[in-house]
Amino acid sequence: MDDTAVYGAIEAGGTKWVCAVAGPGGRLLATDTIPTTTPAETLRAAIGFFRRHEPSAALGVGTFGPVDLRRDSPTYGHITKTPKPGWSHTDVVSPLRAALGVPVALDTDVNAAALGEWRHGGGAGLGTFAYMTVGTGIGVGAVVHGRLLHGLLHPEFGHIRVPRDPADPFPGSCPYHGDCLEGLASGAAMRRRWGRPPEGLDDARAWELEAGYLALAVVNLMYALSPQRVIVGGGIAKRPGLLARVRERVADLAAGYPAAPALDDYLVAPSLGDRAGVLGAVELAREAPGDADEHA
Repeated sequence: MDDTAVYGAIEAGGTKWVCAVAGPGGRLLATDTIPTTTPAETLRAAIGFFRRHEPSAALGVGTFGPVDLRRDSPTYGHITKTPKPGWSHTDVVSPLRAALGVPVALDTDVNAAALGEWRHGGGAGLGTFAYMTVGTGIGVGAVVHGRLLHGLLHPEFGHIRVPRDPADPFPGSCPYHGDCLEGLASGAAMRRRWGRPPEGLDDARAWELEAGYLALAVVNLMYALSPQRVIVGGGIAKRPGLLARVRERVADLAAGYPAAPALDDYLVAPSLGDRAGVLGAVELAREAPGDADEHA
């Protein structure tokens, strides 16, 4: 790791890519936002951004998924079977590496956000914590014993099964599982259930239902992973009053078992705001393997 180098970073989301270059200490020197259109068009725009700015020592990419992170896999660096139209089986790493001639480090967008908060924000100093994003989709990234959590693939917490509220007739919006967590509580699910985007929803029933589903998710995360803190980000989580209501519902669901943490400090918003993902991608770049030709 060279603390004097300039690194590139991409937070590759389903609706936009945030591209950045960062100098010493992770200070952002330039950023640009690119709409997520077709793979070829989006990658071309990202490559153009980095060619216009100071050459980078390495590039870190946090992308929507699922994504193949197994470095010994022939499809390493590919987005696999995704609900995002036109993006299934897209190779993200190889075009960037070939065009820019630098090592490329890849992880999920939510793992990148978790890494950013761990190094610079609300997860600093913790050995185990989780970052949950609630936006168009739902995902969780986790740091466990000081390392990003990977295993069979990467966490796909948005697709856990949670009990549907008895008063909720909505069958769910997930194309694979119907009423999984993402199918019930993502921004896409809210839009389909209520017939308008979440930002235009002022119906108290909608947000009470949302708080209930997110509280179920947090309790499952607490019991399964035992994180020392849970950070909740994403566009939906910015709804005024939502996080406070989720805390109340979590306390009810946990019912004092085990000894409940102080939820005001345990279940929190991102310290880095919307910069968590791109700053995490900078950290991925800082740890990238040194061989730009690896997997070429």
